[in-house]
Amino acid sequence: MMNKEFTIRLATLEDEDKVSALLKASYSVLMGPAYDKAMFSLALPVMARANPRLLKTTSYYVAEAADGLLAGCGGWTHARPGTGEVEPQLAHIRHFGTHPAWTGKGVGRALFDTCVKAAEAAGVRQFECYASLNAEGFYRALGFKEIRRTDIPMGPDVSLPSIVMRCAI
Repeated sequence: MMNKEFTIRLATLEDEDKVSALLKASYSVLMGPAYDKAMFSLALPVMARANPRLLKTTSYYVAEAADGLLAGCGGWTHARPGTGEVEPQLAHIRHFGTHPAWTGKGVGRALFDTCVKAAEAAGVRQFECYASLNAEGFYRALGFKEIRRTDIPMGPDVSLPSIVMRCAI
């Protein structure tokens, strides 16, 4: 998918360092204010690392600006994060992030729309996500509804309060 300012393409293993840098920039600025500072400082190094398994899929994307900067990233999998459980016609939004300089420019929406098209082609009818507290509004605007609140383990001593959300696609 092309936009005047960025292009959506499949991520590759070669994007690992750029995706990690994007996630660190995104999460530290955009998520930080929604969480306790001490807890967030422990969770950030775990969250802000590209997942090589996602980068190897054909369902994880990056939004790349003309200058090569990654404006955003995100994708989906059939397997539920953490458990690997698979439910028919359900997929899971994974590791979305937008560079702070690119928020409000349609990057997240373009990544999500790319995920929807690919997931529909694979027989998916519903998406689930584990939204961070600051991302709840973004996902609501995409049609997601809260299912429940949960804590996502980020290591032996820290969990991240999150919101399990779902939407039909």
